[in-house]
Amino acid sequence: MASPKSSSNSTLPLILDIDDFKGDFSFDALFGSLVNELLPSFQEEGGVSHEGIDGLPNGHGRVPSDVLKGGQGQSTPLFPEVDTLLALFKDSCKELIDLRHQVDARLQNLKEEVAVQDSKHRKTLAQLEKGVDGLFASFARLDTRISSVGQTAAKIGDHLQSADSQRETATRTIELIKYLMEFNSSRGDLMELSSLFLDDSRVAEAASVAQKLRAFAEEDVGRHGINMPSAVGAANASRGLEVAVANLQDYCNELENRLLARFDTASQKRELSTMAECAKILSQFNRGTSAMQHYVTTRPMFIDVEVMNADTKLVLGDQGSQASTDNIKHGLTTFYKEITETVRKEAATIMAVFPSPNDVMSILVNRVLEQRVAAVLEKLLVKPPLGNLPPVEEGGALLYLRNLAVAYEKTKELAKELQTVGCGELDVEGLTESLFLAHKDEYPEYEHASLTQLFDLKKEELLTEAQQQSDLTGTISRSKGAPSSYPQQQISVTIVAEFVRWNEEAITRCTLFSSQPATLASNVTSIFTCLLDQVSKYLIEGLQRAIYSLNEVASLREKYVLGPLVTRRVAAAAASGAEAAAAAGENSFRSFMIAVQRCASSVAILQQYFSNSIARLLLPVDGAHAAACEEMAATVSSIEGTAQNGLILCIETVMAEVERLLSSEQKPTDFRTPDDGNAPDHRPTNACTRVVAYLSRVLEVAFTALEGLNKQSFLTELGNRFQKGLLNHWQKFTFSARMANVFIVAPESLASLFEGTPNIKKDALKFIQLREDFKSAKIASRLGSIMSEA
Repeated sequence: MASPKSSSNSTLPLILDIDDFKGDFSFDALFGSLVNELLPSFQEEGGVSHEGIDGLPNGHGRVPSDVLKGGQGQSTPLFPEVDTLLALFKDSCKELIDLRHQVDARLQNLKEEVAVQDSKHRKTLAQLEKGVDGLFASFARLDTRISSVGQTAAKIGDHLQSADSQRETATRTIELIKYLMEFNSSRGDLMELSSLFLDDSRVAEAASVAQKLRAFAEEDVGRHGINMPSAVGAANASRGLEVAVANLQDYCNELENRLLARFDTASQKRELSTMAECAKILSQFNRGTSAMQHYVTTRPMFIDVEVMNADTKLVLGDQGSQASTDNIKHGLTTFYKEITETVRKEAATIMAVFPSPNDVMSILVNRVLEQRVAAVLEKLLVKPPLGNLPPVEEGGALLYLRNLAVAYEKTKELAKELQTVGCGELDVEGLTESLFLAHKDEYPEYEHASLTQLFDLKKEELLTEAQQQSDLTGTISRSKGAPSSYPQQQISVTIVAEFVRWNEEAITRCTLFSSQPATLASNVTSIFTCLLDQVSKYLIEGLQRAIYSLNEVASLREKYVLGPLVTRRVAAAAASGAEAAAAAGENSFRSFMIAVQRCASSVAILQQYFSNSIARLLLPVDGAHAAACEEMAATVSSIEGTAQNGLILCIETVMAEVERLLSSEQKPTDFRTPDDGNAPDHRPTNACTRVVAYLSRVLEVAFTALEGLNKQSFLTELGNRFQKGLLNHWQKFTFSARMANVFIVAPESLASLFEGTPNIKKDALKFIQLREDFKSAKIASRLGSIMSEA
């Protein structure tokens, strides 16, 4: 860009170039280039007064007023270059306008050129599109042609492949026919075979070829044998093949034996690679079954007699089948652990050798269970005859059942361990169940026999103990009509609890052996019914012994009932005997009450056992729980019926003793009015004191032994009997002077003793009121009149 000349009067035309506006254009730079030659002189001239000018925030200066005023009086202008700048700016604007016109002209020319080029370009694109369409059409035709050629080539290839396959098949068939002709030469002649069948290094190939020839020959013989109408025609058709089949069978057998021998040699040397190679070749013979069976059969645990004897000794020890259950359990645990470890080691070898390890494991585990485990179980679980069980001292049926349960449980655990190790598709659980099938079929009968055997033994022990006690105390044995078992033996809750423990153990075994709910419920019901029979028999016999004692006392009491005409010595002896009978009666009463109390405790144990252990096993089966409840209710009812009969005898014993005391202790003078006119004697008589003391003792025993409905029923019945008996006795002496004094203490005592029986308490209160009437002499006049009439 050209610069203006420095003149204050005139300016030259500015020369602006279009290139000045290209690139990084800056207006400040353009403006500076225009005015920089003029402004420096102005800045020098005005620089002196800059100190007097206040600066404004926008960058402009504000001149003080006094300067402006002073300046107005001077002739020199403040900004002399302003005219030059204005001229410069006008010339610049003109040139800028000219430049804009030039640019517009150029732009117009460019637009026209662009339009021409665009038109040419569009024509070119149209031509290109036509060319591309033609090219695409060519490509489509080429693709179609290539596809057609490819399909033709594929068909040719398929034909070639088929032809090659047929050629190979024909070649193999020719070779097989050649080999078949070799086996067709003569029966039993295997010496002139090809090297393939004689070379040990080609055993695998020989086995494959032999199997193919054998399959073809057998199929041909079978086909012609079926289709030919006569046996002669069949023989003619397959004459040569029959010889080939026989020779091939002999060769396959010989080859298989040779491979098995090599397999055994490698097995002894633990050469797993050789074993695997032989097993792979042998898999072509009957799917390798012979090799699998041969390997399993040759294991030492199946053929070594010492191993079998060691197994038996490990489980049974030196005692044989009489070993304790704990020793059997420990022995089985060790034995089965050893089996598991052995099978695990064999599994590692089988996995490395056989192409079908699962099949081999199935055969191995099956052999272990059927031979090794079954042999030990056979010696362990010797089933005793039901009709001739061994004595309990030798274990009885219980030892067999316990060993059976331990063996079953441990064998089931072994089956699970073997499944973890691996057993192929073998049903280990089903096979394990089959080992115990014969034992499980008769299991319930043996449980019943065992429980019966234990119960009979307990009866004998109690009988022996009771007889020893009788011999030591010098008691007289029971008479012929007495119960034969447990003489003088009281009921024991501990023994009933022992019955329950036996049954609980049997139920545990029953749960172990019974997998189906219906079978389990049936067996549990049967075993629980056995417990009900045992408890019922034991408790009822115990109550009957106590009842028999009460009957004996009643018979003894009747011996000492004498008529009015007896001597004094006889009366004294009878009184002494009656006292002894009364003491025996009170002891019998106490014994029966204790028996009833222990019966109640025993029944409670039985009911709790049913609720905790039996009910949950019966509820899943419809009707089983209800039937068991009915059985238990019938058992409890029979026990209660026997106890009820004994309680009635107890009441009769009490009433008989009260009657004896009143009859023996009371005197006629006790019921007469004093002749001397003195006041009546209010002290209780000896009869009153003894009756109250006796009732206190027996009722205290009854309150301790009885509870609930039994207690209420007993007291009600006793109250009714006591009320009737005493009233009858007291009515003999109605309105006598001493009558009220006889029971001066008795009514209060009776009222407290029979707190639960309203009738007795009411009568006792009535007698109390009667006594008060005597004290207040309310009926003295009536007594006087009655006595005067007498």
